[in-house]
Amino acid sequence: MQTPELNFEKLGLILPPAPKPLGVYKPCLIDGKYLYLSGHGTVKPDGTLIIGRIGEDLDIEQGKLAARQVGLAMLATIKANLGSLNKVKRVIKVLGMVNCVPSFERHPYVINGCSELFASVWGEENGIGVRSAVGMGSLPDNIPVEIEALYELY
Repeated sequence: MQTPELNFEKLGLILPPAPKPLGVYKPCLIDGKYLYLSGHGTVKPDGTLIIGRIGEDLDIEQGKLAARQVGLAMLATIKANLGSLNKVKRVIKVLGMVNCVPSFERHPYVINGCSELFASVWGEENGIGVRSAVGMGSLPDNIPVEIEALYELY
């Protein structure tokens, strides 16, 4: 069985820097065997953000890529705080928020960008948890996607 670290390495993706809190909160919190991640944004490898509203500035495919980038920022936070993706047993819950025009209806498709990444890292059995994908009138700094998640630890 492949480990999450090996699975990630095979994807050939680059982690951005783990984001620092821009408010009064912790980026992650461990409670017993659970890891809670605060809402993460679209941090790119150079530390800048993907900006824009889906249906206005970005199309649906750009939105899906933005959600994958949020997933990468989340993986960076896990590695920075736990040392390894291998310490996470499975994804339990993902909440994806999409900054979009009122007529946009494909929020789940956008958040699949993150969910597909997690499935590739932890495998379908452990990488896919329960999920909500909702639209928002705005998000901080006009980012297109924000995602928070709950994981089970070994």
